[in-house]
Amino acid sequence: METIDGIAIFPIISFIIFFGFFVGLLIWVFRTDKSYINYIEQLPFKEDK
Repeated sequence: METIDGIAIFPIISFIIFFGFFVGLLIWVFRTDKSYINYIEQLPFKEDK
């Protein structure tokens, strides 16, 4: 793999995408309204009439 020019950038790009996704997800989790979380939490237990 060292013979391919520019191959070292791909692991860096992959790490940035991976890290950015999880940081974004963490920010979303902490900023989301708790009533929305409780609503989503109860969805599997609701009966359709």
